[in-house]
Amino acid sequence: MQGLYFPKIQVIDVVQILILAFLLYFFMAWIQRTRAYTLMRGILIVVLFMILAYVFQMSAILWIASKLASVALLALVVIFQPELRKALESLGNKSLLSGVVPFGASTAGEERFSDRTITEIVRAVNEMSEVRTGALIVIEQNILLTEYINTGINLDADISSQLLVNIFEHNTPLHDGAVIIRGDRIVSATCYLPLSDNAKISKRYGTRHRAGLGISEVSDSFTIIVSEETGRVSIAYMGVLTTGVTASGLREQLHVLQKKSAGREHQEHKFRIRKGRKKNEG
Repeated sequence: MQGLYFPKIQVIDVVQILILAFLLYFFMAWIQRTRAYTLMRGILIVVLFMILAYVFQMSAILWIASKLASVALLALVVIFQPELRKALESLGNKSLLSGVVPFGASTAGEERFSDRTITEIVRAVNEMSEVRTGALIVIEQNILLTEYINTGINLDADISSQLLVNIFEHNTPLHDGAVIIRGDRIVSATCYLPLSDNAKISKRYGTRHRAGLGISEVSDSFTIIVSEETGRVSIAYMGVLTTGVTASGLREQLHVLQKKSAGREHQEHKFRIRKGRKKNEG
């Protein structure tokens, strides 16, 4: 037909499309697993506001934006510097493909912790609360905490109440810092966490509570804090600090997290079953 143009697709064009698709997928997966996801949402809001300013011809705002456009790229590099560095490190990681391919084994952040793990954590927290042993336990979820795991001492041990109590016992080498749990394993101890700069936190809370709240502000992790002064148990989740948590309340919260992970794992399992059935039917 006249007027229609069909470009000739060569092998190099297909290769370029595959490379771009791979990089785009890697970028999206990286954004979702880091705090850059929150920053990106903020940038999208600014871009949406600028579009509205252009549509309604807000001349003053458009003039200011045009003057700031020259430094915007440099500002983005400065803001995303830690995340960009981690992304480049991931590109050089030998296990990159295993983290990107969505089929097969689930990523470490999607492991489901068992009922036994919940029992051991609650038992350890209860024992430490009774004797006023300070503790900081972080349970990783979707956003990987590799950056903070690397600041501690690698353990890779099964979770038990005896081990948790021993880690946080006074005058032991591992008692200072946080323990990070991934699935049914204690992956690291003595980890350093970012402190929250929330001005609304009461002055009676010390560094341990500020660290627990800080990690909950930059990730979706679930953090348990035991006060060394009072023995009170607190939890930090999604930037909210809840104090005075009972053993039954803690167990209930952990079961809620477990169901979320189990639901996600169940959906992936059903997808693999449907895929296998279609293959067999074919």
